This record gives sequence, C-alpha cells and structure tokens, in this order.
Amino acid sequence: MDDRRTHGAKPRAFRLEASARSRLVHIGARIAPYVAVAALMTASAARAADTLTLAPGLSFSDDSSDSFPIRGDHLGDAEPQPGRPAVMFFGAAHCWNTNREAERLVALYPKYQDRVSFIIVDVNHPSSSQRGLLDTYYQGSIPTLVVRAPDGALVYSQAGETARTRGDTRTLDSLIGKALGR
Repeated sequence: MDDRRTHGAKPRAFRLEASARSRLVHIGARIAPYVAVAALMTASAARAADTLTLAPGLSFSDDSSDSFPIRGDHLGDAEPQPGRPAVMFFGAAHCWNTNREAERLVALYPKYQDRVSFIIVDVNHPSSSQRGLLDTYYQGSIPTLVVRAPDGALVYSQAGETARTRGDTRTLDSLIGKALGR
C-alpha cells in the first residue's frame, strides 16, 4: 500500500465523520427542547415534597407517637418555588396537635399536589436547606403552618391547628384556595 492511497482515503473517512456529526447536531437541535422541558420538570418536582402520607401508628389524642407524622419523597430538599403557591408545615414527633394538622394536610395533598408546593419541615431534624425556612417562618410553636401566594405574599402564618375537630379540612382548604387566587 503506497502513501498516496492511504493519504487519499483520509478525506473520505473525514467526510463521513463530518456527515455523522452534522446528523447528530441536527438530531440534537430537534430534541434539545424536549430535554430542557424534562429537566425543568425534574427540577420542579424535586423542589416540592411529594407522595405525602401519614406515618403509621400516629396518636391523635396524646403525645406518644415517636415518628414525625408525615412521610414522603423530597422532604429535605423542598423549597418555595417562585410563581407557585406554597404550603409550609413545621412540626415534630411527640405532638398530637402536629399529628392532627398533618392529617388535614395529607388529606388535602391529592387535591392540590399539581398546583401547590408542599414543604414539610421536622423542626427537630431540619435539613441544611430548611434552616433558612426555620429562621424566616417558624414561630417557635408546633404545628406552624405558612401559606404563601405565587408572588410570595403571606396568606397565612400561624402556630396551632387550623380546626378544632379532627379531620376538619375546611379552613385549610380555604387558605390553600386563597393562595391559588380563588
């Protein structure tokens, strides 16, 4: 094999490589918007707690429950999202008032999960990203509930339960509705 034949083959191989690159760039340009939307959806999902459920074995009449009352995904990394209403719940284990308010919140979660960011903070074991929320919103008593409108304005920020009877979600439902502009 002489050098001219070997040298002559290189441009052809390069052209195929350039053509393949061109096709990849074209395909990449077509799928880039879909990748960007998927990334945004993933990022926003991780910024709110989801799949909220009550911890098993909670007591609603005494302080004997050892577990934090709400379980779910992304509890430690949830944070308020600009342009989206938020419900922030601050509570602790060993508190039947916290358990009853958690029961109300979890009951309303399926109704609002796609439109409201739920932020759940265990005041005794906050994640590092939740410490700022504690400093800003937590009033020192449990449970504390904060409801914010999409523009960040406070709709509600108080300690204590939102109802006098267990399972009554009307007041909490109304507060979330106000945050949504209803």
